[in-house]
Amino acid sequence: MTQSIDTQSQVPTFDLTELNQRFEGAHPREVLSWAVENIPAGLVQTSAFNIDDIVITDILYRELKPAQPVPVIFLDTLHHFQATLALVCQAQEIYNLNLKAYKVPDVESREAFAARYGEALWDSNIEQFHQLTKIEPLERGLNELGTVAWITGRRRDQSPSRAQMPFFELDNKQRLKINPLATWTRTDSWAYAAEHNMIYNPLHDQGYPSIGDEPITSPVAEGEDERAGRWRGTGKLECGIHI
Repeated sequence: MTQSIDTQSQVPTFDLTELNQRFEGAHPREVLSWAVENIPAGLVQTSAFNIDDIVITDILYRELKPAQPVPVIFLDTLHHFQATLALVCQAQEIYNLNLKAYKVPDVESREAFAARYGEALWDSNIEQFHQLTKIEPLERGLNELGTVAWITGRRRDQSPSRAQMPFFELDNKQRLKINPLATWTRTDSWAYAAEHNMIYNPLHDQGYPSIGDEPITSPVAEGEDERAGRWRGTGKLECGIHI
């Protein structure tokens, strides 16, 4: 038995040990198919529209096509590359996404953000920058959507901090967190993308294997870790939403 219902909250609970053992080495499609079947309401995807995120979206929207399309949360930090924002629009049109964008309240532009919180906040206080642009908007989005489980595009091989990441875990609010690409490599994601002729961010072809906010994302040299261009020189491994 892998699922039971808490009669007080009516939120499903799952046997994570059993699920992780069952799906170790499984194709992401199998993991996502289980999620769609077992969590018909309250399932969402979080996406930064990196290649791994779009692989998941493609499986959900092109292959599985659940009756209720899975909402896709995009955190509009106001500091994305223009290529990223263009890709979001392109993906929404191609897949007819149930897109849910969240951002800092009452701030509509990068300039307005700087006027309110100071120039280059990422240099003076990176933790506050991420709290404002990612952590709070994500939590607000998950709450507003009544999230029971959320899907990420993380892989174990992306960084040492993710090396032991399971397929299924709980976040700090006891929501189920699903990592269907856990055992895949970057090569696997790109092979899937090529096989299905997927759209992707052109910055991936320009030395950006992992794409975040424009002011704090730099190209990666050959031989570097794929996330080496994120927060370069700060020692950071995560922005805070996966801690």
